[in-house]
Amino acid sequence: MATTSDTPAPGPVRTCVGCRKRAATNELLRVVAGSDAEGRPVLVPDPDRRAPGRGAHVHPTQECWQLAVRRRAFSRALRSGQGLDPAPVEDHLLAHAPPSEPQHHRPGTGAHSS
Repeated sequence: MATTSDTPAPGPVRTCVGCRKRAATNELLRVVAGSDAEGRPVLVPDPDRRAPGRGAHVHPTQECWQLAVRRRAFSRALRSGQGLDPAPVEDHLLAHAPPSEPQHHRPGTGAHSS
C-alpha cells in the first residue's frame, strides 16, 4: 500500500502557496485579503483561521513567504486581481519568528509588480 507521507497529518491539510508542500492547517499561517485604514487592499494574517472569505496558506517562515511573494501566489490563491500590500503579514511573520531564525528586512518590498 503506497502512501504520500510517512504519517498522515492530523486534521485538515492545505498546500503552502510558497513551497507548494502539503501540511496540516495548524502548521500554516492563513492569509486573507482585506483593507487597511485608508481602504487600500492588503494581505491580512489570520492566525486564528476564523476570518471570513477565501484564504491562502503559507508556512510561517521567511523562505516560504519570499517564494510566495516572488511568485505572486497570494493574488492567484485569493482570486484577487488587485495588488495586495504584503506589509501586515510581513510584520506578523517578523514579530513571531523563532529566535533562531534570522530577522530580515521586509522581503519582497523591492519587488516591482506589473
